[in-house]
Amino acid sequence: MTFSLQYLDSSPHLTEHGEKIAYKMSQGTGPTMIWCGGLNSDLDGSKATFLHDWAAREARAFIRFDYYGHGASSGLFRDGTISRWGKDVVTVIDELSENEVILIGSSMGGWSAMLAARARPARVKALLLINPAPDFTEKLMWANWSDEIKTRIINDGVYYEPSGYDEPYEYTKELIEDGRAHQLLDEPFVFDGPVRVFQGGADEVVPPDYSKKIVDVITGDNITYTLIKTGDHSLSRPQDLEMLQNALRALCK
Repeated sequence: MTFSLQYLDSSPHLTEHGEKIAYKMSQGTGPTMIWCGGLNSDLDGSKATFLHDWAAREARAFIRFDYYGHGASSGLFRDGTISRWGKDVVTVIDELSENEVILIGSSMGGWSAMLAARARPARVKALLLINPAPDFTEKLMWANWSDEIKTRIINDGVYYEPSGYDEPYEYTKELIEDGRAHQLLDEPFVFDGPVRVFQGGADEVVPPDYSKKIVDVITGDNITYTLIKTGDHSLSRPQDLEMLQNALRALCK
């Protein structure tokens, strides 16, 4: 099943530069499911594509998109920040959906989804979070970086981390400072809708003990935390994908 790539004028603070958000969507019944991908990911990832194909077969509304500086969207990754990417989610909610939405946040997408849920509490019905990493720039990266890397960030404004791909990851001083200003795990997070957290027990990027902090800060009672003992950070095995699909089906009812 294929979906055409489309473009959306980005949020008001960006339109003066003619920037665009790339997205793929299908119409359908029930709440609109919106995929919020991870850092440096794109809308054609395996989980996003699998879940969109399932939603289309069941005639359910689904949207997947690329953040600013990601995939087919405009902008440079190094110019992006957590708050900017969170606002991209809000733009997609406001401009592409009219009913309630379910936000599916993977890794960094768990952070952007939670920021969007806080910004649009009347629209976000539920959260499905996969190896979620709110506050990761401060609590997982900065806290574990060496003094040498921190000095490089402060003095040079950017740190280039080897990625295993052609290009290194670019982590800027602005990204770190913006993330520090938008942390969510240090105070109660008001959300009363269903929250489903799925965490890989073998995840080497987001430790299970870290993501479990979300259970403590979310104020609502309708929250479950599922540990997949042998699952990694991707959670893209057939059994993982089926589990996520079933969780979404239940949330849509």
